[in-house]
Amino acid sequence: MVTRRQTLGLIGAAAAAAVLPVAGGARAAAKELRIGWQKNGVLALAKSQGALEKRFADRGISVAWSEFTSGPPLLEALGAGALDFGPTGDVPPLFAQAARGNLLYVGTYRGSSAGSAILVHKDSPIRTLADLKGKKLAFKRGSSAHNITVKVLRKGGLTLDDVTQLDLAPPDAAAAFKNGSIDAWSIWDPYTAIAQNDPQTRVLTTAEGIVDSWSYFLANTDFTEANGDLVPEILDELRKVGNAAQANFEETVKALATITGVPQEVTRVVLSRRGANLGAVSTLTDEVVAYQQSLADEFYDLKIIPRKLSVSDIVWRPKQS
Repeated sequence: MVTRRQTLGLIGAAAAAAVLPVAGGARAAAKELRIGWQKNGVLALAKSQGALEKRFADRGISVAWSEFTSGPPLLEALGAGALDFGPTGDVPPLFAQAARGNLLYVGTYRGSSAGSAILVHKDSPIRTLADLKGKKLAFKRGSSAHNITVKVLRKGGLTLDDVTQLDLAPPDAAAAFKNGSIDAWSIWDPYTAIAQNDPQTRVLTTAEGIVDSWSYFLANTDFTEANGDLVPEILDELRKVGNAAQANFEETVKALATITGVPQEVTRVVLSRRGANLGAVSTLTDEVVAYQQSLADEFYDLKIIPRKLSVSDIVWRPKQS
């Protein structure tokens, strides 16, 4: 099971959004880069190394970090102007755009679909996807787990209406799963890997072969318009950090384990999954925009988001030199 200690180590300052500075008007040239982060991936490594601080030190730009439990609250802060830059999975930007958040897609990275899964208890009678019908299934609404849940249920011949949906953030879902008050949990790494390491938890299915694992870096629109020259540098630095991490795998395992509080053997599983590559940071390609548009159309058709979206309207493109 995901223990409370591990959960707290993963989520850290869960109330960070409540204490973020109030946004002002249009941004001038940045003297402080305000980054939202979660305790995983290349951004966590960059924070621990002070990589961005070093990159921008000679220009007098400092870096302030605010920690979040998941993408939806991070993007809420970003769209409101309380953050400049941050990472998320594929679904949170749809909700943010539907709410007319003031933000742009500026970068992307692809992870391992095997890191997202539907978890059940070891002795659960749920053996097939169809067995989820009528069961209590927890996931964070508006997170990447929302997409996983939709597509996994569809593969089993079910829809969201066929299960009892519980909108729970990872710490609450972990507690509910542990005490048996939910039947199944749709979640992402490193929670998935922690659960796989526990004999009382069984993986019903991963998202591998069902859902592509695209994630994104987003930035506040006003920040980007005023500091468009910084965005490529941020992405470049993250790519360098990621490539160095891939080249020094065991050191990276130790570093991320220290950051997250997740044991090294579990962290090693996360980083070893098929398709995992910390250095795969880039601007958005036409393929990625098409994927995200398809997801937006699907969520609109399912009445999960309230209006039809044009994803390309909020995709930032770097100026050609």
